[in-house]
Amino acid sequence: MTALIEGLPDAVAIRCLARVPFYLHPKLELVSHSWRAAIQSAELFKARQEVNSSEEFLCVSAFEPENLWELYDPTHDLWITLPILPSNISHLARFSVVSTAGKLFVLGGGSDAVDPLTGDQDGIFATDRVWSYDPATRAWNPRASMLVPRAMFACCVLDGKIVAAGGFTNRRKSICNAEIYDPETDVWVQLPDLHHAHNSACSGVVFGGKVHVLHKGLSTIQVLENFKQGWISHEYSWLQGPMTVVRESLYVMSNWFIYKQEGESRRMIVSASDFRRRIGYAMIGLGDDIYIVGGVNGPDYWNCSVKVLSDVDVLTLGSERPAWRKVAPLTRLKMMEILSDMTSMSCLSSDRLYFISCLKATVNEIPRQKTWKQQDVQLSCLVCKSYCFQLLSS
Repeated sequence: MTALIEGLPDAVAIRCLARVPFYLHPKLELVSHSWRAAIQSAELFKARQEVNSSEEFLCVSAFEPENLWELYDPTHDLWITLPILPSNISHLARFSVVSTAGKLFVLGGGSDAVDPLTGDQDGIFATDRVWSYDPATRAWNPRASMLVPRAMFACCVLDGKIVAAGGFTNRRKSICNAEIYDPETDVWVQLPDLHHAHNSACSGVVFGGKVHVLHKGLSTIQVLENFKQGWISHEYSWLQGPMTVVRESLYVMSNWFIYKQEGESRRMIVSASDFRRRIGYAMIGLGDDIYIVGGVNGPDYWNCSVKVLSDVDVLTLGSERPAWRKVAPLTRLKMMEILSDMTSMSCLSSDRLYFISCLKATVNEIPRQKTWKQQDVQLSCLVCKSYCFQLLSS
């Protein structure tokens, strides 16, 4: 058998290849069949961790024309296109995404496709389907379906297992069912139901070792600390708005400021007034940074046009004076004359894949008003159906 690199043991060659940036892996695979096998092997990704060459990426999924994902490499400030998600549901929306066991999982959701002649929607509002993406093989694979079809639901990872709770099922009926998935056995098991179902989208966030399920406009938060105890309801006076976790701390954008939520109190971090006209964006924490991705510039008193944005703005929290900066914009964003179906986002690393969100905005869903208010840009609202997710890759 031919050595990977002449004159070197394969174990040493693997460690050499492990230092090559992820975006060059497709080119390395063209060298030979043995290199292709090595690049797609678990040994390579293990070696990347050992030599501290793991990387973090931001993943974005465009609605149109296919279920296409791309990665943003923050180290090299460039975008990488992933294979198309092979789902037979076009314009996949209202889904959730999480990361565990070294893979990205896309769960549930339905179609936002509209017949251009009749204006009728596809009719598939919620599904039970689950897909996983392996960054080592760069391939999508179907996984065991959820017990209940879901859309606009809370989805988080706790202790390496996926928790799905609440949301809406077929015929847009709100549900309180909850279930848990073990990626090692590819099996879903029912959890105790949420105490309440609400006629609004819910989202989930994990910090402090607990799953927190939030419904738009409600102060009641349902918390899951362990799988046997079930859900506990708490009344929190948390700010309403897009949320993300950075270094085990919760950050919220509210009234055009970024706040750090500390228990029942909060501390203002920095102004976000530049996003006053921006709606339908996604927000996620990655490392010491908060990313604001995509969205649209909504109409105002003087301008009725709606412009789809490819902007990516980053706030670095580790500095003494946090400041916003721009990075390379989205490259596969599909512009339409009035409004394009927006994007879904996520982040990847050779040993960790973080992900952000799935967005969708349509012209009919945008309120017709002269000025935009903060509640119009909250995650999981009618304007921005956002489902935040974080992914670990091996």
